[in-house]
Amino acid sequence: MGDELDAEFDAFVRRRYGGLLRTAHLLTGDRALAEDLLQTALLETYRRWDRLADREDPVGYVRRVLVTTQTGWARRFSSREQVLAFPPDSWREDAGPADRLDLWVALRQLPPRMRAVLVLRFYEDLSEAATAEVLRCSVGTVKSQTSRGLARLRTRLPADDLLEDKR
Repeated sequence: MGDELDAEFDAFVRRRYGGLLRTAHLLTGDRALAEDLLQTALLETYRRWDRLADREDPVGYVRRVLVTTQTGWARRFSSREQVLAFPPDSWREDAGPADRLDLWVALRQLPPRMRAVLVLRFYEDLSEAATAEVLRCSVGTVKSQTSRGLARLRTRLPADDLLEDKR
């Protein structure tokens, strides 16, 4: 690319890196893996920078690359074992806050696409339509994945640990 396009890309990365890294971290559940995911997404974005329609702030494009890359990684490595601090169904009614499954662990137990829907809807605060656009699916799929994901979280977390749905 030319010097001007490189400067545009550098400015974009400096401006949006922190927020994109947080999104990647929520998608992967692991800081190092999130950094790898974001670097992969940024490399993909850099390769297509001169062809992007919105180079002012192509966050939507980078989010889509983050989600599709993470989904691909999750499928490829889904047979690998995961080390958790405690087994997923080991929390007890009498367990203290330090012993309970927290939202982070419960979110990591969701399938990658469902996790992506919840991260985009509630962390990134995207609308159902915007989430559907990022994930390249229907609004109905976003709604059903949101409903199912929240239902799964409700079964894994104490009621006081969940944000109430304020519709």
